[in-house]
Amino acid sequence: MGANRRSWRNAVHVGVAVLLCSTLLAYILSVSQTRSGAEQVIPMTVKRFEYRPREVHLKQGVPVIFEITSLDVPHGFNLPDFGVRADVIPGRPARVRLVPDRIGTFTFRCDVFCGGGHEELDGTIVVTE
Repeated sequence: MGANRRSWRNAVHVGVAVLLCSTLLAYILSVSQTRSGAEQVIPMTVKRFEYRPREVHLKQGVPVIFEITSLDVPHGFNLPDFGVRADVIPGRPARVRLVPDRIGTFTFRCDVFCGGGHEELDGTIVVTE
């Protein structure tokens, strides 16, 4: 009878351990989903020869996703200070993730020639604490 009692206790201990591990895993997954869902989406449009908004204010260390839509022809989005670049094709919004790691004012540009005035197609990202 003592062996049966030990087996039963071991089974209970294993069951409790499995329950605790699964609860911990569920918590970790919910936290990670909350954090990834916390990214702010910043809608942007681009057309000859203007980004809207032209100036974006961000907080250092706070992740954002730029969702950029071309309203006319193919464009580019190039933010060289952060190593970020994307093609922006009409009908296919480009999603660009950025976690600004430094404070300052940074310029983004169209880097796909889109006609006369292309060189004026830029904007600014201002990162603060």
